[in-house]
Amino acid sequence: MADLERAGTEKPRANNNYNPNQYYVGTQEQQWISWLIPMFVVANIIVFIVAMFVNNCPRNNTGIYGKCVAKFLGRLSFQPLQENPLFGPSSSTLEKLGALEWFKVVHGHQGWRLVTCMWLHAGVIHLLANMLSLIFIGIRLEQQFGFVRVGIIYLLSGLGGSILSALFIQSNISVGASGALFGLLGAMLSELLTNWSIYTNKAAALLTLIVIIAINLAVGILPHVDNFAHIGGFLAGFLLGFILLLRPQFGWMESRNLPADTHVKSKHKPYQYVLLLVASALLIAGLTAGLVLLFKGENLNKHCSWCHYLSCVPTSRWKCGN
Repeated sequence: MADLERAGTEKPRANNNYNPNQYYVGTQEQQWISWLIPMFVVANIIVFIVAMFVNNCPRNNTGIYGKCVAKFLGRLSFQPLQENPLFGPSSSTLEKLGALEWFKVVHGHQGWRLVTCMWLHAGVIHLLANMLSLIFIGIRLEQQFGFVRVGIIYLLSGLGGSILSALFIQSNISVGASGALFGLLGAMLSELLTNWSIYTNKAAALLTLIVIIAINLAVGILPHVDNFAHIGGFLAGFLLGFILLLRPQFGWMESRNLPADTHVKSKHKPYQYVLLLVASALLIAGLTAGLVLLFKGENLNKHCSWCHYLSCVPTSRWKCGN
């Protein structure tokens, strides 16, 4: 399949073994019931089924790449594997339903594709990988911080990933929730940093999370994986973590129950507020500048001759052309 996909092969698999609570000095903070992340998972699955229904391989397959796969599924059967090895719809179907395509976003005034693309997936493999990652990462975060904050991080990270992707990749379509997923990883990292004083085994927690992020970003240099969406989503989520995921410093929750004349600790440390302000300014500036450059039709590859290596590094086994 010639299209760039935010493919599921980059899913944060190692994250299954990372639990920030094992390093956290607990307080009496509320634990939320996770419902938004499961709803996101259901929504992605429904959208994929709709995409396969619209695709209707038995009727629309040209036969150039072979026969439809799993014909017993009827109009839900998959495109030939030579065309789409991820067991999914055709490129034209994804494009029709809202895949990210630079020309249509910029010249067709279809900015909504920056959002719709994160709900589409290139195939069953892509969908399963991303949804498993979302369950492992997202549910844990939602239980700790609530659906509002995690929902904002997910959606804005997905938008940030789409913007950066469109600024660098302008000849292929891109789909997938990976930008939003990397945003959740970025938020986990900044949450650890901004709440540094309330963690035990700080070095172990930081090293574990950095290794997880580095491995998954490294997978993005493979062909047909949109690593710019990963990077953009990660940066947006990293900044949002400083803004939305502050925890009270250790002892503040308990100190509220002490007598009135007792000195009460400040809820947050000064450096947390500084990081919040800096991150807010950088996030607003980054998203604004990205959107302005995008709708002006800028191609950032012209200003950065080496940046294309961030998304694909050619080797003797593969090339990085279209």
